[in-house]
Amino acid sequence: MGALPKAHLHLHFTGSMSVRTVREMALEHGLPLPATLTDGAATRFDISDSRGWFRFQRLYDVARACVRGEGDMRRIVREGALEDGAEGSRWLELQVDPTSYAPFVGGITPALEIVLDEAAAVSRVAGAAQVAVVVAASRMRHPLEARTLARLAARYAGDGPGAVVGFGLSNDERRGHAAEFEPAFRIARRAGLASVPHAGELLGPQAVSETLEAMAPDRLGHGVRSVEDPRVLERVVAAGVALEVCPASNVSLGVYDVPEEVPLRRLLDAGAVVALGADDPLIFGSRLADQYETARTVHGLSDAELAGLARASFAASRAPAEVRAAAERDIEGWLGSPG
Repeated sequence: MGALPKAHLHLHFTGSMSVRTVREMALEHGLPLPATLTDGAATRFDISDSRGWFRFQRLYDVARACVRGEGDMRRIVREGALEDGAEGSRWLELQVDPTSYAPFVGGITPALEIVLDEAAAVSRVAGAAQVAVVVAASRMRHPLEARTLARLAARYAGDGPGAVVGFGLSNDERRGHAAEFEPAFRIARRAGLASVPHAGELLGPQAVSETLEAMAPDRLGHGVRSVEDPRVLERVVAAGVALEVCPASNVSLGVYDVPEEVPLRRLLDAGAVVALGADDPLIFGSRLADQYETARTVHGLSDAELAGLARASFAASRAPAEVRAAAERDIEGWLGSPG
């Protein structure tokens, strides 16, 4: 799948690290790591109750604690772009909450500027994916903090590599109410940023409906459970809201028991715009190319359908026109290549 050009729209900053990287950072800073972060295998959680999510969040927090300064932050951006580029990603929208790293670099503004500066720099490296940034607030924190982050994101809004192109909302979607975050998304939309909140993974179609109403999303992080209510799925399709579907994380988090249950085919058959994502490769044990391979081997998608997913990923992105045009030409070339 490395030869198929694609855009990657659902990748979290800390979760994008490789096992080797988190090991080396932990060693440098004298921090212990659990075996689940060092063996490279996908970890299974049961998010049907709060303990399952706590286990996931605790593991993520342990990895995030290894990121202790500018050098670590730049390394994550650079390695993410190079690793994505090696498996065919032309465009990466990396999601980051700068509050997590602010204590080590002097505040949320320097934290975001470091990520943006490295994104611009690595985008000029041959073979790397071009990188833009989605600033993400957390449902676990007060909605006023989301407004602060939206204003920060708006200051750095732009087009192309090294710019903020979207504003998101992540973490446990069972916390907080969608309407409470509407003012933050209004700020982001006024700045021209894409609205890309998480919804419809831990909660069902009602949460998707509430998110559609409160945040006017361009994309939904996950959104897979919209299939549970045909009326909600129809709304998603009619509004042209793209779904960032991350099959491996859906299974690892216990949303579905086995890969076959992920409703990728049902979403596509309903006319939904789907962009595959890897979410948190460090924890879920697979990167973007693996999601495409799952689409082929588990869900039976043909080469033409895989090419359709790749096209949809660019269509749902904020990639510049020239990046999209080159990708379209090369997707056609991939389809026409032997084997």
